[in-house]
Amino acid sequence: MAVVASSLGAPLIIHPGRTPESPFEILNILEAAGANISRTVMSHLDRTILNEEQLIHLAKRGSYLEYDLFGIECSHYQFAPAVDMPSDAQRVQMIKLLVDNGYQQRIMLAHDIHTKHRLVKYGGHGYAHILDNIVPKMVDRGIDKDAVMSIMIDNPREWLTFH
Repeated sequence: MAVVASSLGAPLIIHPGRTPESPFEILNILEAAGANISRTVMSHLDRTILNEEQLIHLAKRGSYLEYDLFGIECSHYQFAPAVDMPSDAQRVQMIKLLVDNGYQQRIMLAHDIHTKHRLVKYGGHGYAHILDNIVPKMVDRGIDKDAVMSIMIDNPREWLTFH
């Protein structure tokens, strides 16, 4: 995977394991295989790295950092009961921490809509949740509008461009 992505200039997205060590271990393996870490998205960080110090340590590695469980507002995480799933407000706080530490160009946002109960038609938050609710919350919580634009437009465009 790392060799093919690097030779094609393709972006990578990683679905890490559920332990805080997993993203670091995966990046080590990818680096050893020759992957361009700056073209890699580490997804599901909102359920994987809950510690601010660990998050900043991961940010220093240079991958994109994805918060992609927006709209999931229950603290119980059935796949890892020891983890208290953060709320959208807590996700925004972690994004602000990254922005405040100079990592706005490494942040990605998404919502993991993979079941029909998350669609508006079935009572869920729907595909517009980030634009309608999270972006305004980010601005209300002190994230600069330029940083929000970078996160929402520039970062995905840069990552998805083949080099």
